[in-house]
Amino acid sequence: MKVLWHDAQLKHTPGFFLARGKVRANFEVPARATALLSACRTMGLEIAAPAPARREDLLTAHDAAYLDFVRDSHAAWSAMPDAGDEVVANHHPGLDMIASGASMPDHVVGQAGWFTADAACPIGPHTWESANWAAACALAAAEEAVAGRSAYALARPPGHHTFRARAGGHCYVNNAALAAERLRAKGAARVAVLDIDSHHGNGTQGIFWDRPDVLFVSLHGDPNRYYPWFTGHAAETGGGMGQGATRNFPLAIGTGDAGWLAALADGLTAIRAFRPDALVVSLGFDASEHEPLNALAVTEDGFARAGAAIGALRLPTALVQEGGYNTDLIGALLTRFLDGFGA
Repeated sequence: MKVLWHDAQLKHTPGFFLARGKVRANFEVPARATALLSACRTMGLEIAAPAPARREDLLTAHDAAYLDFVRDSHAAWSAMPDAGDEVVANHHPGLDMIASGASMPDHVVGQAGWFTADAACPIGPHTWESANWAAACALAAAEEAVAGRSAYALARPPGHHTFRARAGGHCYVNNAALAAERLRAKGAARVAVLDIDSHHGNGTQGIFWDRPDVLFVSLHGDPNRYYPWFTGHAAETGGGMGQGATRNFPLAIGTGDAGWLAALADGLTAIRAFRPDALVVSLGFDASEHEPLNALAVTEDGFARAGAAIGALRLPTALVQEGGYNTDLIGALLTRFLDGFGA
């Protein structure tokens, strides 16, 4: 299995993270990627650099004004007197504001609220560059799937909390959505996206909400108790032409291997019924029992069994890295998953 990676993905070094009213060190650190990269090398996997992502590639999943914001906001932010080191919003438009005519401001402070969903996506001087290379890795993994193979995009920063025009949850560009769009553009009539990160893939769901050609399946911690809080309930099944093409499997806090794998089995049943030509997996390891902000309690064996179950689909697959923040363990979890998958 080919691994897609670029060293520029290490340049993004977010510091700001707000949790329960406290500013804490950010968990989405470069050490996550170096641990995963080390595991890939130990496994003897081929590691290759992708071609750069083009703007037209990013526009398949994102709005132009949003991309301009992620690219340009840090420079505008840094030009303000007494500005912090990173772009972090302190005000977001509510639904009532939008319903009564709210519009995008032309100042970076207002745009930070307009284009971000929360305070967990600080934008620093190298965020845009790193996010672009993460997207490039996902697109290259999709190209491998187009050729009938499977590949692993070591995408960092992650992406599944990014909507078409809104960042959130450590995510700036939706790598999994870009991979799915590339597969569709290259001839896959139907694509399934399976998200096994412990957090609901709210951005991916939003992008494909009304699409009948992309099935989105997510298993995650109960959003009544866990980020992203507002989406990921079983009743959310898509809208318009996409009705039925979204399947959510929220799990009680503390769920371990048995419940998690049962939900995965149900998700895989839905994927088989959809009969996709290719698969994108949002591969998060934060369902681990040893995760620092965990909601679930999946073991190493659980991830190995998940890899085997997903591999048994025998579909060309783009594995796209999402969360997982225990840097001491994440490499071992990737190894167990890929061993099970058949890498």
